[in-house]
Amino acid sequence: MRRSSSYFQHTARRAAAGASGFTAIELMVTIAILGVLIALAAPSFASIIESWRVRQAVEDLQSTLYFARSEAIRRGGKVVIQKINNGTNGCNTATAKTDWDCGWFVCEDTNDNGKCAASEPVLRSVSAPRNTQVTRTGGADTIKLNRWGLVDGTWLGFSLVPYGKSTTHTGARGLCMSSAGRIRIISPEEIPCTSG
Repeated sequence: MRRSSSYFQHTARRAAAGASGFTAIELMVTIAILGVLIALAAPSFASIIESWRVRQAVEDLQSTLYFARSEAIRRGGKVVIQKINNGTNGCNTATAKTDWDCGWFVCEDTNDNGKCAASEPVLRSVSAPRNTQVTRTGGADTIKLNRWGLVDGTWLGFSLVPYGKSTTHTGARGLCMSSAGRIRIISPEEIPCTSG
């Protein structure tokens, strides 16, 4: 029995001596290769994220327009969509009346003046995704809807682009709504909306 137990001990020692993991050099080379691959993929991934943010903002705006139209029909008009003011929730990019970068909200315009007062009920509020420019084409900081759920005035349009980029960016989109209420999403080549 001694022989067999020493045999197993010898075999265990040989296996332990022959067992190997990663050396420091192998680990460093692997990390360097991963770093190069990540550096190559990062710029294209950033563009994808920018496009996703714009897409989310377009879908949120489109959803808000449909919601506001249905509420205007239900309430006999007196519904307004208004931009969220600059400086709200840490957003400081919506400095002009046509900049809707901070988001928007829908209110019941109880006094029918075309603006949302603090005392009027907010029906829905949407914060725009960060680093997304939402610019209204024509018009200003409010959109009034009549009792038929149509824009009270001319058609409206929005240009939505990644912050700091132009409307020619591949992720840019336009949202156009005709005076009859039809909503279209347009590609960068068609921005800005020239009609509903």
